[in-house]
Amino acid sequence: MVTRQRDARFHFFLFAAAILALLSAAPALAQEAGKEVAYRAFPLIGSRLAVWAVAQIHLNFAAFILGVPVFAVIIEIMGWRTSTALLGGLFLFILVGFYPKFWSYMSGIFYSTFWVYGILFFLETFTVYLWYYGWEWLSGAKKWIHVCLGVLSNLFGTAILFVANAWVTFMVSPGGIDEAGNLKSLWGAINNFTWMPINIHRIIANIVFGGTIAAAYAAFRFLSASSDEERARYDWMGYIGNFVAISAFIVLPFAGYWLGREIYAFNQTMGITMMGGFLSWLWIIQAILIGVLFIGSNYYLWLGMERIPGSERYRKYIPYLLMVIAAGFIVWATPRSMVITLQEARAMGGTHHPLLGLLGVMSAKNTAVNLMILTTFLSFLLYRRANRISTKPWVGTGMAAQWATFGLAAAVVTFFGVYGYFVESIVRIGFSVYQVLSVLGAIVLVMAIDIPMFRGARSTGTIRWGQIAPRSQYILILLAVTFTWLMGLMGFARSAIRQHWHVYGVIRDTSPDAVTPALGYAANVITLVTIVFLLLVMFIFWLGGLGEKGKEKTHGAVAPAVAAGSGDRK
Repeated sequence: MVTRQRDARFHFFLFAAAILALLSAAPALAQEAGKEVAYRAFPLIGSRLAVWAVAQIHLNFAAFILGVPVFAVIIEIMGWRTSTALLGGLFLFILVGFYPKFWSYMSGIFYSTFWVYGILFFLETFTVYLWYYGWEWLSGAKKWIHVCLGVLSNLFGTAILFVANAWVTFMVSPGGIDEAGNLKSLWGAINNFTWMPINIHRIIANIVFGGTIAAAYAAFRFLSASSDEERARYDWMGYIGNFVAISAFIVLPFAGYWLGREIYAFNQTMGITMMGGFLSWLWIIQAILIGVLFIGSNYYLWLGMERIPGSERYRKYIPYLLMVIAAGFIVWATPRSMVITLQEARAMGGTHHPLLGLLGVMSAKNTAVNLMILTTFLSFLLYRRANRISTKPWVGTGMAAQWATFGLAAAVVTFFGVYGYFVESIVRIGFSVYQVLSVLGAIVLVMAIDIPMFRGARSTGTIRWGQIAPRSQYILILLAVTFTWLMGLMGFARSAIRQHWHVYGVIRDTSPDAVTPALGYAANVITLVTIVFLLLVMFIFWLGGLGEKGKEKTHGAVAPAVAAGSGDRK
């Protein structure tokens, strides 16, 4: 065990040192190479596809690693950090080697931040190692030190994310430069229009992603478990992962609204390209995936209620919740315009269907998604109180206040959704803010009532962990696959709005690949990348299983007790 840990540390620091060495030497090398050639061709598949695939797989692993510390229940998978370093190094080599001119410009702007990134990377690594391997050592009276290390690792990880996001968002909405592209202010380049929105969006998305992958891991272990104890432990772990994912997913669309507004604020042409141009049908695909996430998350909660004594009194509401989510999904996935023939357009009297055209605009879609979020929150609330009965004397008043809050939030969302049809688009965009605030306000107010109302509540029975239908575990796996694919799709959307620019309006893409891929081609690439990533995940799961088997052989009969103890601790 000690030897394996040393080997992992050795390889990690070896690759980290190689990355830092490349960072220090790359600007000079790129500048020298840039005098001769702006691009180099990657064999067979081309440079763009090579960078695209490696970058997306790297970002998938990085997103998971940054989301993992939110819940220590999946600490055993922390070995993935080495994979992230390997892919990051490979991505850097490909980018420098095949896009030297672009790398020369970006390193000239952000060179000083590369060192900050490297230092933060080392600091987070040391902190995580202390946190992970000091779990037993820092127990008892020293537990607060362990908690502080966990918080510190999250802060370092978030700082790493912020630095890297500065490079990415500068390509979309460059700032801090003059008309010739020369740097005037490093902080202006970092704090560009989309930097803070994408920081918030990625933090939330990373938590969702980490939760779904952790839940999928638990589902994998649940389905292969050979004992009731194992099934109970991994059922609980799957619930925690899914709970974290749902909690973050509920607020993720709001961060997306903010990012979209900032893109419009920076450049309206870019915003129109994103929502109303050649990318418009991409959002229909996104709507289908989001619908799968909403329906799957709620279905998992409804199945989970079957293992909770006393939940029978709430199951009668499930068909109504399903109707709201299904209706919202239908509206959310309705296109504004359809691919039709000339004869079909004449029969309809235009390119927009008289009914579907009304549901295809953002007023309807914003209303639908906000009502779906409210419904999902209600599903979670019913699950939370399924085996508890409040003993507070004011429970009737509290329940009435909660239902009134739900009703008021739904009324506000619906009112501004309908009113949006009667105002100009610039005014209608602002209505989404009121809808968002009403939903968030309802969630906060309802939970503020619910927590004290059910404190010390009478239990109708303990949750029977492990006694859940196996199809619930396939739902968890489906959610992980769907969100992984969705992340790739949204990454393509963010990059595609730049069209034929490396840095929008500053450095033009003059390579043979300077054509925005068609949606079908992009979907195929994203699917392939998702498959490769999930295969790597499965390989890591397999390695983790081998490690546990080796531990059981070493410790003999003690191993089950250790496993149970670690499950309780997590």
